[in-house]
Order: sequence, then structure tokens, then C-alpha cells
Amino acid sequence: MKVAIVGASGAVGQEFLRVLDERNFPIDELVLFGSSRSAGTKYTFRGKEYEVKLLKHGDDFKGIDIAFTSAGAGTSKEFAEDITKFGTVMIDNSSAFRMDDDVPLVVPECNAEDALNRPRGIIANPNCTTIMMVVVLKPIEKLSHITRIHVASYQSASGAGAAAMAELQQQYKEIVEGKEPTVNKFAYQLAYNVIPQIDVFQDNGYTKEEMKMFNETRKIMHTDAKCSAMCVRISSLRAHSEAVWVETEKPISVEEAQAAIAAADGVTLIDDPKTQKYPMPLFTAGKDDVYVGRVRKDLANENGLTFWLSGDQIKKGAALNAVQIAEYLIKVGNVK
Repeated sequence: MKVAIVGASGAVGQEFLRVLDERNFPIDELVLFGSSRSAGTKYTFRGKEYEVKLLKHGDDFKGIDIAFTSAGAGTSKEFAEDITKFGTVMIDNSSAFRMDDDVPLVVPECNAEDALNRPRGIIANPNCTTIMMVVVLKPIEKLSHITRIHVASYQSASGAGAAAMAELQQQYKEIVEGKEPTVNKFAYQLAYNVIPQIDVFQDNGYTKEEMKMFNETRKIMHTDAKCSAMCVRISSLRAHSEAVWVETEKPISVEEAQAAIAAADGVTLIDDPKTQKYPMPLFTAGKDDVYVGRVRKDLANENGLTFWLSGDQIKKGAALNAVQIAEYLIKVGNVK
């Protein structure tokens, strides 16, 4: 198995290396690609040193079985043909192809089989907030069809990349030292603040991030459910959280929902209000699963449930989900 990582020096690229190692992913040969800024950088993987090669047009992907790409939508669009023309499976972590009809959008716990039909050789990794939400929606959908979803997300600095994480830490340090905080990655200072905007605003008043949750949820779950989202950047470092309200065709009891969530793949239920046990980004960072708590009936809707979730944005929200897609393809013998 010959594997490539495109965007190896970024936060998700580095997480790919950790996840591939943690999960003992079968790799006989590894190739790292990056921009002119990161080319020449060296990283150690399983005791061997690898140098980042400059990503360029040509035949560098010949013989590569799987390429994990996480270098931005522009790069993915520009190099997709180079990556896939020799049969490489491109598992793309950008937004470039997510809503293309001929590119499957996959969360293995929900729709793994969709990855088998990839006319262009590309599989899209969904947006991080969508991934974490649909993993929890899937077991509820099995109990009764979900018709409406309302969600407020509380998204960490990591969603904007490694530089944003560093800026948040720098801001706290500068504030303590009495200095003016550096603001480059966000529209406003994030330290001691929340920003009710992630990505650019669309004509309908929703941001691009919020519309991703609407559109991607429908594609992944093959559903007609409508999702109304409010996405907010908060000053946690790398785990996202979400408050979710769902309406189902038939009422579902709290106990039924908790049992289904607890039994679902990729989900851990932590829900004991009496002892103040519920998921928080402080504890879900670095973990594989999406953690769920505060499951209860919606007081404003007799067919409604509401719950809280938290999960690692860089891990399950990006690198881990992509690796799980690759693992599924290997398991069913569908690589090349």
C-alpha cells in the first residue's frame, strides 16, 4: 500500500500522520507533499524520516494507491487530475467537491457504501461540524425519521488551522502581558470572546459554514430533513461542540435515544446530570469518538429531542474520518 499526504505540514496533515500510526494503517511506502513553503521539511513516521516534496503538476502520483489531501479547495481543484489520473483514490478534506453529484460525501458510520461509487476517483470528506452531528443523528434516524434539525455550533480555533490555534494562544499571552493582542486569522480578537461568524455570509444571511451543514447533512444521510444552523467561533483550542435539536416523525423517549446513541459506532454517551457528567472540549480533544450528553425532550416540540455533543475537530472532524474511509475501502477490497 503506497500512501500520499498532500498538505503534510498543516494541522490536519500532521494529524494524518498521528492517526495512521495510531491505527496501524497498512503502509508500505509513504510520500509527503506540500507547498513551496513546506517543501524540504522533514517528519518522522514509524521511525523513518520523510522529506516533504513540492506538489507540482506531473506524474508524481503514479503508483500511489490512496492520497489524503488537505491543502485547501483551490489546491484540490488544481491538482485533482494529476492525483487521480493513474487510479489513485483521492480522499479530499477540502470543500472543493463535497456537493458535486459525481463525488461521494462520506462518513463511514453513516454511508460507507457511497465511497464505492466514485466516477472521478475522488471521495469528499465532509465539514467537521457536519461529520460530528450526523454520526449522532444516524442512530436517532433509525428510530424515527428526522424531519427538522436546529443546531448551534461552538467551534474551536483549530477549525481555522494551526496558525489560528497559535494566534489564540498568543493572544492570551499578550493580554496577560498588557499588550495589544495580535488579530490576523479572525475578524476580531478570539481570546475572551466568541465570534458569531464562521466563513463568509451568503445572500440568505447564513454563513457558508452554516449552509454546509444544511446541504451536507442531506447528501450524507440521503434525507429530506432541513438543518438550520448558527455557527460560532469560541476560544477553545481544538475540539468543537454542538447543541442540537431534532424533530422526528414519531416521538422518541429519552431512554430510547440514549440507548441508541450509546450503541452506535463512533459515539460515546456521557450523560449523568446528577453528577455533572457531560462532554466538554477540554476532555474530548485528542479522542476518536463523538461524545454526547444532556439528552432530553424538547419542551417546545412534542416530537423533539435535544442533546449536546463534543468531538475533536482535527481528528474525527477531519483526519480520522478520512482514514476510516480508506480502511473501509481496504476492507472491502475496493482500492484501485
